[in-house]
Amino acid sequence: MKVKDTLNLGKTKFPMRGNLPVRESERQKEWEENKVYERRQKLNEGKPSFILHDGPPYANGNIHMGHALNKITKDIIVRSKSMMGFRSPYVPGWDTHGLPIEQQLKKAGVDRKALSVADFREKCREYALEQVDKQRADFKRLGVAGEWNNPYVTLDPSFEAQEIRVFGKMAEAGLIYKGKKPVFWSWSSESALAEAEVEYHDVTSPSAFYGEKVVDGRGVLDENDTYMVVWTTTPWTIPASEGITVDKDFDYSVVKPEGEKRKFVLATDLVDENVERFGWGEYEVVKTLKGADLENVLTEHPFYPERKLVTMLGDFVTLDAGTGLVHTAPGFGEDDFNVGKQYGLDIYVPVDDKGYLTEDTGKDFAGVFYEDANQIALDKLKAADLLLKYVPYEHSYPFDWRTKKPIIFRATPQWFASVDKIRTNILDAIDKVKFFPSWGQKRLHNMIRDRGDWVISRQRVWGVPLPIFYGEDGEAIITPETVQHVADLVEKHGSNIWFQRDAKDLLPEGFTSEHSPNGKFTKETDIMDVWFDSGSSHQGVLAQRDYLTYPSDMYLEGSDQYRGWFNSSLITSVAVSGEAPYRQILSQGFTLDGQGRKMSKSLGNTIVPAKVIKQMGAEIIRLWVLSVDSSADVRVSMDSFKQISEAYRKVRNTVRFLLANTTDFDPETDAVAFDDMEAVDKYMEVLINKFTKEILDDYANYDFMNIYKKLLNFVTAELSAFYLDVAKDVVYIEKEDGHKRRSMQTALYDVAVRLTKLLTPVLPHTTEEIWKYLKEPEDYVQLAEMPEVKHFNNEAKLLEEWDSFMKVRSDVFKSLENARNEKLIGKSFEAHVTLYVSEDVKQNLDALDTDVRQALIVSALDIKNLTDAPQDADKYSDGLAVTVEHAEGDVCPRCRMIKKDIGTDKDFPQLCAKCAALVKEAYPEALSEGLEN
Repeated sequence: MKVKDTLNLGKTKFPMRGNLPVRESERQKEWEENKVYERRQKLNEGKPSFILHDGPPYANGNIHMGHALNKITKDIIVRSKSMMGFRSPYVPGWDTHGLPIEQQLKKAGVDRKALSVADFREKCREYALEQVDKQRADFKRLGVAGEWNNPYVTLDPSFEAQEIRVFGKMAEAGLIYKGKKPVFWSWSSESALAEAEVEYHDVTSPSAFYGEKVVDGRGVLDENDTYMVVWTTTPWTIPASEGITVDKDFDYSVVKPEGEKRKFVLATDLVDENVERFGWGEYEVVKTLKGADLENVLTEHPFYPERKLVTMLGDFVTLDAGTGLVHTAPGFGEDDFNVGKQYGLDIYVPVDDKGYLTEDTGKDFAGVFYEDANQIALDKLKAADLLLKYVPYEHSYPFDWRTKKPIIFRATPQWFASVDKIRTNILDAIDKVKFFPSWGQKRLHNMIRDRGDWVISRQRVWGVPLPIFYGEDGEAIITPETVQHVADLVEKHGSNIWFQRDAKDLLPEGFTSEHSPNGKFTKETDIMDVWFDSGSSHQGVLAQRDYLTYPSDMYLEGSDQYRGWFNSSLITSVAVSGEAPYRQILSQGFTLDGQGRKMSKSLGNTIVPAKVIKQMGAEIIRLWVLSVDSSADVRVSMDSFKQISEAYRKVRNTVRFLLANTTDFDPETDAVAFDDMEAVDKYMEVLINKFTKEILDDYANYDFMNIYKKLLNFVTAELSAFYLDVAKDVVYIEKEDGHKRRSMQTALYDVAVRLTKLLTPVLPHTTEEIWKYLKEPEDYVQLAEMPEVKHFNNEAKLLEEWDSFMKVRSDVFKSLENARNEKLIGKSFEAHVTLYVSEDVKQNLDALDTDVRQALIVSALDIKNLTDAPQDADKYSDGLAVTVEHAEGDVCPRCRMIKKDIGTDKDFPQLCAKCAALVKEAYPEALSEGLEN
């Protein structure tokens, strides 16, 4: 018999390498075939609910890393809740209407104009469903569990019908109206945009300072030789100018530059900087007056002398830049619109849907693209000797988030949802929501507080129709009866019916209206904003599926959704039910590349999940999600995934050790009660329960990065660097079914089970692989509950004593390292250590009731009084000094310790006395066979 045959060397078939790219797909197939998700839902029936409502990603193209961060985070939450006493079904969703799908069909060569609206919409539908299938496969490959065969899709007739009913309720409450006011207008999309569809970029605009001649000074200004100095950053809007706005409380000066026949009106505080800007040199202040004195002064339009421009008082004029006099075109700006309405001006919009100036602007401008009109306007001002200065002006400007083209403010007839009427109710609802991170509350509050009414109409075809009819007199007809009838038709036939039937065939049978005495009706051709689609999902999904709850417990999306889905859902929910659709909001930052840049195809810095999965496996992406602080923007690179792979390997190999050394352990028959365990094993039991509580608390608080840090610290510091190191001297050496070994196996097995359960929300593929090697009753760890936190008598005192020991151990390791550097020893078990301790340290070591030598992994240990410490001892604070020398004796080939008692047992002369006794008892056959090294 060989010495190694007398050792309990751990064995397991659990592989060192996970082969994740291959094995994950196999496991996912098994889960689907065995209906693991459905069985989990069945187990949770009757428990309190936790419903995370999925914000629908847009159905266009394969998923990117932002999708992965979002969906995996949701999966971690849903899985953890499902194992923590909650019923937590997850219904994934997709946003399937809108311009991007129309654009994709155009790119594919579909000629929209050659098809009927209904036929084109059918092609949009087919494309959207193809994209849903593509993304569904991507999400499932990440290991995300949910109702993949029964998701919600915004093009489903039942969803569309509920959206129409939400519109109807808002109309009934007086919140829907038609108005002509400036909205974000995308000439590249030929449609109005909502605030959430706009992004801002820095641009350089042509900033013009020019004069407008006073033709009626109202007794305060001279006429014909006095000019109001106006400033604009959009010279192309000058043809639409209707007036000038000043602030009633500002001081204004009439200035006559030296050598000039003309006088100019400027804000007094801005005179000096503009005199320098215009190169006037010396000047005379002819008079000073208040802005209020200038009200109703008339000037001549610089391009159309017959048009007179009125001076108005407004509260949006500033002294930050410009002249204090603002060019005002009510058709092209919200402030301009509001002040223009106040003064009864026309809302003049001489730009068409595609961004070209109309015929009524005159031959110089007609048919010119608005950006090109800037230069024409500047040239005309210069030719008329009215341009005082042209300065390029850098500022932030809105762009269409889909086409990436700049947009314009343009007054057009649109349908609006009133925010103003229910603003107070919405703000009150926000106060009842819990936010992660907490700053989200202020962000959403401020956005609702400051936002205007919501333009909900879109001049497109792929979307849910606005269920509005028009009478013969042009009056809009929106009644509960008509809206409900349209909703019922859509629920039965889909929203395409609106585009397939005439208005009379969409109205209730026998419907009459005072607005159509002849019984003729027309219908609205605009569709609803896609944010109204997803913003109605609380009614289309939560309120419709009886196993979900409304309000939901959580909405979780990127931080851009404070002005998107969080915002639109809140407005519609408060409008129809008076409360927010969510109890909690968790927001995440964006995924950036390793240099902190936005990922884009043009930069070539995108990392798609499929690439990482193919190389490393989905588990690596899932562990990466756990590791990052997603409340802010997150950097990601292939190097970061390689680092995560190393962390995964550490965890996997640690669990492999636990499995290998509990193969012969049966928790039903071999477990040792806590009170009977060895001291070091009691310590580990207290530690793993403390760890369990912290991890469960972190799951409950969505503090995932903390879980990652604590997991790695526990695996590396508590297990690998201490307990598992000590374990080798017990589980390998001690008698197979001896008390010491079974005590330690009890702790090792408990650690293995707890770690496996705690990691399941994050690494389900790996934990299911581990579960097959544990002797637990559930078929799948996903069907188990999270481990209970146990408490033990005197656990606080036990932790305190062992914490003190770990400080001693740390100091001893420093001395061992010094001895290693001085070539006194190699491995720690070659050392003979002497501890010189104070009475307090001595009492603490005694209180441990453990083999301190074994806990330090040295061959020999002496403990002496601190006063006996030699001069050359390593001295540490807290009453400790340490000396290290090479242990005397020979190496026992079985326990690898250097012992003086080797050979004392004549039957096994190569072994130390302890090992010889153990071999005699456990392997009596060795006496007759002999023992070879």
